[in-house]
Amino acid sequence: MTGETPRRFAARRGLSVSYKGKTLLSTIDPAALADRIVAALPDTKGTLYFCPSPLYGYGLQRLLDRIGPEPAADSAVLCVEIDEALMGLSQDSFGESLLGHPRLRLVRTADPALLCGFVREAWGSRRFRRLTPLGLTGGRHLYPEAYAALEAALAQDIALDWGNAMTLVKLGRLYARNALRNLALLPKAPPVSALSFGADPVLVLGAGPSLDPVLDALTAEPGLGNRGSRPFRIVCVDTALSSLRERNIQPDLAVALESQHWNLRDFIGLGGWELPVAMDLSALPVTGDIRGLQPYLFASPWTRLSLFDRLKAADLLPDTLPPLGSVGLSALALACRLSTGPLIVAGIDFSYTPDRSHARSAPAHLDQLRRQTRLSGLINAAAVFRRGSLPALPKTGAPVLTNPAMKSYRDLFEREFAGQGRIRDIAGSGLPLGLKTLTLGEAFAILTKTVTVTVLTKKVTVTVSDTRAAAFVRGELEALTALRGVLTGEACPAPTEFEALLDYCGYLWAHFPDCAGAEGRRPGGTDIGFLKRVRTEIDPFIKLLELTLRELSAGN
Repeated sequence: MTGETPRRFAARRGLSVSYKGKTLLSTIDPAALADRIVAALPDTKGTLYFCPSPLYGYGLQRLLDRIGPEPAADSAVLCVEIDEALMGLSQDSFGESLLGHPRLRLVRTADPALLCGFVREAWGSRRFRRLTPLGLTGGRHLYPEAYAALEAALAQDIALDWGNAMTLVKLGRLYARNALRNLALLPKAPPVSALSFGADPVLVLGAGPSLDPVLDALTAEPGLGNRGSRPFRIVCVDTALSSLRERNIQPDLAVALESQHWNLRDFIGLGGWELPVAMDLSALPVTGDIRGLQPYLFASPWTRLSLFDRLKAADLLPDTLPPLGSVGLSALALACRLSTGPLIVAGIDFSYTPDRSHARSAPAHLDQLRRQTRLSGLINAAAVFRRGSLPALPKTGAPVLTNPAMKSYRDLFEREFAGQGRIRDIAGSGLPLGLKTLTLGEAFAILTKTVTVTVLTKKVTVTVSDTRAAAFVRGELEALTALRGVLTGEACPAPTEFEALLDYCGYLWAHFPDCAGAEGRRPGGTDIGFLKRVRTEIDPFIKLLELTLRELSAGN
């Protein structure tokens, strides 16, 4: 019998259920079968068990017993139901022992983003190291594609979290040093919210190989190279500046995210350009001092730090963006804020070919040309055969290559922007981004449709004074000096005060491997090894803040 409500019936032992023409549980002993499935699971820690359509919840209590009691348990069970009727069945059948268990959650959703957010809210970030699917019932076969999408999103989210943790271990100290050093820019660099493109269309440019035909088409159209005469705006990543300069195309805004020195060559040869640059607070500090550039600050908090709370309380924190990790993603996120009009994406490829990784005249392409000899051509064999290099199908054209890092950024791009209908992508050799693709002609028709151009005001009143910024830096110096005094035995505060001081100076230890993987959680103040590591971090930060303070004092 096929019906729209689940039909419960007795199995030889326990209960089974049929729904929509399918029997969803064993008709012999469904509870024992579920227990055997749970018993066969490997005993791994830090696991999120994904149980689609749990129905009566057979096997779940045994799994929870294996996980163990709070607070030592580090695994959890996520039960997800898509069907409303089956959700009611589970809610009626679970009982308080399951529904009230701190390591189990039952949720009804088909939205991957909402499910990932639910997991973060329920258990926090970086709580799990792996995802294990748990097929206890046949209910998952009613919506196989939807459940597969939920599982893939959870696995990707966990992998992304731990990828971010690895980045924090490698670069977290540099991010913090750059952010504190860039406090000296606050009096002369307005926040990025001071810019506005109104409702103008925006062309957002990466620096991938697919950028070349777009720039060639712009060059062929008279007047589109001059930012004062074209009917749309151009926001580009800093790596694309050389390619634009080579074709005499002036962008309206460049975006600088790089915390290391690699991006300095992106600004070589810009001549007399007067260029606004949206600069991350953790970007390389010297970027804000390059001649001809007017920095506009934004912040993408890379981890939980009380430093950001203090900056916000002091009204010194620039506008914030989510930490997307890729300058191309950040450029598009900024364009979404600066304009309410249509957004066209080009050159954000997340792929490469054996002979090209960037657009013509980009620094990487110029390096490739300089290295060419009679014995060494343009083919980059090291990149092609590097471990992790993967073939992929582009939007158009022949297959390209990518790698796990690029693919993860592509997946993040789709998750962040695919649902916004005003964002389109120009067809090219890059990976599909989950956006509607346009030909060059269709893209230019949208970009040139609006003839009224919003004037971008260059002179913006900066509300942060040298005095306010210097006062904040002095406060940070005092905290670091006080913490150093405690660790050297010069002071002996109460334990609670010492713990609070460690939390206050969280940027000293947030990049430690045992802290980066714990999303802001740290060892206690009695851990001698941890305290020794903190002590080695203090003096370089004190010297950095003293340098920042001298620069701010010189500006008074």
